[in-house]
Amino acid sequence: MIRQRLADLVLVAHLGFIVFAVFGGLLALRFRWLPLVHLPSVAWGAFVELSGRVCPLTPLEIELRSGAGDARYSGSFIEHYLLPVVYPEALSPGAQTFLAAGLVLTNVAVYALVLRRQRRSPSG
Repeated sequence: MIRQRLADLVLVAHLGFIVFAVFGGLLALRFRWLPLVHLPSVAWGAFVELSGRVCPLTPLEIELRSGAGDARYSGSFIEHYLLPVVYPEALSPGAQTFLAAGLVLTNVAVYALVLRRQRRSPSG
């Protein structure tokens, strides 16, 4: 039971990291220190997608689920949980490049907005 709960916690943390990497830059509009944490997260997410590697949270979750008696799954977190929702086919290198490009371009746009707003701010 504990392993199942830990696996669920890893799953939630993994999803939280993905959401933070994609949208966390918006929080930089409010918290000026946040890019120090957020930009490395974006870099890591893009690296994992472009290199075809698996995030270390994925094997951790798989191992915890296996130890809890659940069926193991193969592939990455995105392949197992998000890909069936977003893409009907298996995760290909092209799809991974698309995901990485979307991550980077979304954050370039967000940080352009952050910088523009900071330049207009009197406390700038």
